[in-house]
Amino acid sequence: MLQTAMNVECQTIRVPTGVQDYRPALYGGIAAIELRTDVIRRVPIDVDPRELERRIVLAYTGAPRNSGTNNWEITKRHIDGDRHIFDCFERIRDTAVAMRQALTKRDWNEVGRQIATEWDNRKRLAPGVSTPTIDDLITRATAAGATAAKVCGAGGGGCLFCYGPPDARPAIAAALAEGGARVLDYAIEADGLRFE
Repeated sequence: MLQTAMNVECQTIRVPTGVQDYRPALYGGIAAIELRTDVIRRVPIDVDPRELERRIVLAYTGAPRNSGTNNWEITKRHIDGDRHIFDCFERIRDTAVAMRQALTKRDWNEVGRQIATEWDNRKRLAPGVSTPTIDDLITRATAAGATAAKVCGAGGGGCLFCYGPPDARPAIAAALAEGGARVLDYAIEADGLRFE
């Protein structure tokens, strides 16, 4: 099923797709994805999804990005040996390792620092990774108490993920709404796909 979903998306959007986006929906819960040479492995992390939900505000910005073009340009530069792209990827990889450790320890402040670090490095990959609308919303969320924010996924869907202390969550949501974003009601999928 995982392979079929990947192939259908790739054929539908007509650009190469990654391997990580399908596992959260299929399995649910909080997990790390280990991209090894011989296997891609999902490793569950013992974190209560509700603890993360208390710290996350998800909003639709109304401004989708054209990330497929960005992703292709970044991939091409990587294939061509661009040292800057290699450096960004290595930093993003290191941030993923640190994020996994922070989640395992339930060090919520460190989780926020790692999200912010990842976004800083991701923006260095290409000019179109962020947009003026997204930058403005992140500035608003930060002023309201968010410790980190970043766009969700690579699909260009225009959603913004903001992270901060639970008591700042209402102010972050209000700041995003005042900036023109639509705050989304969401829940982290705990159980994954089920057939009945």
